[in-house]
Amino acid sequence: MSATMMRKEAANVTGIESQSSAAAKMKNEVLFAKCECCGLTEECTEAYIARVRERNQGRWICGLCAEAVKDEMVRSSSSERRIGREEALNRHMTFCKKFRANSLPKNPTDELISAVKQLLLRSLDSPRSSRQGLVRSQSCFSAIDS
Repeated sequence: MSATMMRKEAANVTGIESQSSAAAKMKNEVLFAKCECCGLTEECTEAYIARVRERNQGRWICGLCAEAVKDEMVRSSSSERRIGREEALNRHMTFCKKFRANSLPKNPTDELISAVKQLLLRSLDSPRSSRQGLVRSQSCFSAIDS
């Protein structure tokens, strides 16, 4: 084989390797994914997001919601009719949508600030003796000295 032909083959192999490493980097790139049930946002690799979507009929759900879906399937297996993963996922998504619609405050930031303020005021109003922590009444070594 001539030296020129060997260089061309090496260049082709190097080009293929760089393309596959670029594809691997794209798969390992960290992206934000938002759970379609509860709305939680997580940082995940593209490959992980694809695996989760494959398991959940094209929907991305967080780990907590995935466990809730499994629990829904287990609970249904003990009843008269066993349900599949898709129906359990649909039930959980319906539950989450109802819960979020009924329980989210209009301004969550103000609610959090108000709650922290209340907590601080309560801790400042409490007597100092209760804030000192644990106080030892006697030495634990007294029994050894006797």
